[in-house]
Amino acid sequence: MLQVQFIREEKERIIKGLAKRGWEASKMNILDEIISLDDKRKSLQTQNDQFLSQINAKSKEIGELFKSGNAEKANEFKGEVSALKIKTGDLEAEMKKVQEMLNESLYQVPNVPNELVPNGQTDEDNEVFKALEGALPDLGTDAIPHWELAQKYSLIDFALGVKITGAGFPVYMGKGAKLQRALVQFFLNEASDAGYLELNPPFVVNEASARGTGNLPDKEGQMYHCTTDNFYLIPTAEVPVTNMHRAEIIAQADLPKKYTAFSPCFRREAGSYGADVKGLNRLHQFEKVEIVQMVHPDKSYEVLDQMLAHVEGLLKKLELPYRILRLCGGDLSFASALTYDFEVYSAAQKRWLEVSSVSNFETFQSNRMKMRFKDTEGKKSLVHTLNGSALALPRIMASLIENNQTSDGIVIPEVIRKYTGFDIIN
Repeated sequence: MLQVQFIREEKERIIKGLAKRGWEASKMNILDEIISLDDKRKSLQTQNDQFLSQINAKSKEIGELFKSGNAEKANEFKGEVSALKIKTGDLEAEMKKVQEMLNESLYQVPNVPNELVPNGQTDEDNEVFKALEGALPDLGTDAIPHWELAQKYSLIDFALGVKITGAGFPVYMGKGAKLQRALVQFFLNEASDAGYLELNPPFVVNEASARGTGNLPDKEGQMYHCTTDNFYLIPTAEVPVTNMHRAEIIAQADLPKKYTAFSPCFRREAGSYGADVKGLNRLHQFEKVEIVQMVHPDKSYEVLDQMLAHVEGLLKKLELPYRILRLCGGDLSFASALTYDFEVYSAAQKRWLEVSSVSNFETFQSNRMKMRFKDTEGKKSLVHTLNGSALALPRIMASLIENNQTSDGIVIPEVIRKYTGFDIIN
């Protein structure tokens, strides 16, 4: 959520940034509405403060009047105080209503893209930040996609998942399940070695947590909602982990906060049909290891580079061909100021598969959460929040088994053999 003061001071910059996201001029009127609502809130607050001051002053006088024996005047003042209290009650109710309207308007405005974000409205406009080194891998005409490999080697049963739940809920079996578990352990150990504290968070969150990270109201239709308890199944571990310090003040000396967590992720976004979403390419439930940081604002873009390097290191160790994209304005998530996507190349499908997004949200999430830090002079400021997939499992699994298929079986990357307990699937 943008800060009102920021909207007041940087309105033209915000308009320019939101235009990168594809916002039309007519939608920009909400910025004026926000300023107007904030002006009204301040005016009501001033009136209320004046009435409260009068109440305090008259209340003191009432005591003195009773002491001096002037009960008649004291009772007159008591009547005035009662009338003032009614006015403050009405003002407080109106202020609450205006504040709610202000918050709802602020919730509708996405984050302002960083100046590095390229122009564009679709994923075709994303910028190749780092291209694949060398030529695209070529497995020849005999290469088969992962959904056929999964069936051939009994690694994943997609039909059984449909029977148990529905499309998009696969069942991993045998060496497929072991390979999945091995990747999770590898990713968590690498994150721990990089200084991230491992967590095991809840997989359902309350509305305040979903709203804090910007998933509500933006992704309300994509989240699974437990209506009886008003809980939401998490779309990523980012949601519970980032909310750990909601409404807290962190000492500057304790920054950065670095966390990693494995979780299942639940998303209703199946979308379309065909090869682009076949097999593991798009699921309703999948597993992911997430890395999250809360940092000093002056350090966040340096930390973003470090997180990019961490994810890149994982792909190098897995020996998967990859590239890095810088997302254009129209492809940014609602809360992100700058996002880089990692894609691995599937030599069997002959296409790029997204496996990670690494983002800097600046103060957008922390302002919603009221997550601040206190510097050495006692000044309180909002932290910057960042997160990244390190990594998402389905498309890593897909590209790993596709790119490592041979006539003898699927060769396991050396770096995870100590976790799988086998070096080939055949």
